[in-house]
Amino acid sequence: MAASGDKNCINFLRQVLPDLNLRWEGYRKVRRQVCRRIRKRIHVLKLESFEAYRIYLKNHSREREVLDGMMHISISRFFRDTHSWDLLGEILLPALAQRAALENRPLRCWSAGCASGEEPYSLALLWKHKLSEVFSQLPLQIIATDANELMLQRAQRACYSRGSLKHMPVNWLNESFLKQGEEYFLNTSIRNRVSFHRQDIRKEMPEGQFDLVFCKNLVGMYFEKPLAIEVFAKIVSRMHSGSYLLLGNHEPFPLEEVPDIVVFNKGLQVYQKKTT
Repeated sequence: MAASGDKNCINFLRQVLPDLNLRWEGYRKVRRQVCRRIRKRIHVLKLESFEAYRIYLKNHSREREVLDGMMHISISRFFRDTHSWDLLGEILLPALAQRAALENRPLRCWSAGCASGEEPYSLALLWKHKLSEVFSQLPLQIIATDANELMLQRAQRACYSRGSLKHMPVNWLNESFLKQGEEYFLNTSIRNRVSFHRQDIRKEMPEGQFDLVFCKNLVGMYFEKPLAIEVFAKIVSRMHSGSYLLLGNHEPFPLEEVPDIVVFNKGLQVYQKKTT
C-alpha cells in the first residue's frame, strides 16, 4: 500500500512540478518529505486521491500557492560543507574585507534561502572569531532572505538542537550559545548582526550590491533551467566585480548561459564574478 501511494505521489509530482517551474531531479531524494506534506493537505481538503487533488488545483487557482509552499525544502545546520567555510575564513573573506576597507564601504553578504538561520549566523560567527579584530573598523552587513515565514520566525528565535551544531568549534559554541535544557540559544550580539527579510527569490531580491552571496541548494537544485538562468542572472547583477557566489555541493549552474561569472573552485562550488 505504501509503495503504491509513493508511486501515485511520484506521478503527481511529475505532472505538477513543470507547472511550478520546478525540476523533478531536485526532489528525487526529498520526495518522501514532500509527499507527506501533500498527503496531509489532501486529508485536510477531504479529498480521496492525488488525482482528485490535481483536479482541485485546476479549479482553485489559489491552491497553487499552497502547493508551491509545500515544495520548499529546508535542510540546514551550522557550518554545513565545512571545507567551503575553511576557504571563506582563510582566503575569501579576508580578501573581500580588505577590498571593502580600501573602497571605504561596508562588506555586504547575502544568504538567499536562509531557512532557519544557520547559514547567516555561521557567517556572523566566523567573522567574530576569525576576522573582527583585524577588521574592527569595517562594517559587516549580513542580509538573509527566505520565502517561508515560519522558517524566518525560527531564524529570529535563534534556538537550535545539538545536532544542528555538530560542526561548531567547541569554544565558539560555549562562548556564543546558552544551553537551556536540550536547546541552544544564540546570544544577542550575533543575532543582531543578521537582518532577516521575507522574499521569494523568484520575485524580489535585496537592494544594492554584494561581496558574497550564499545560494545553496535552491535555484540550481529546484528551479527549471529557464527560471534558474533568469534568477542566477539577477543574482550576478547584484554582485560586485570580483565577488563570490557559493552553491550547494551537487547543484548545477548554467555557466554558459549566465555571463560575467567564472568557476573559482569547482569542487567547493564557488563562483566568482569577473573583474572589470
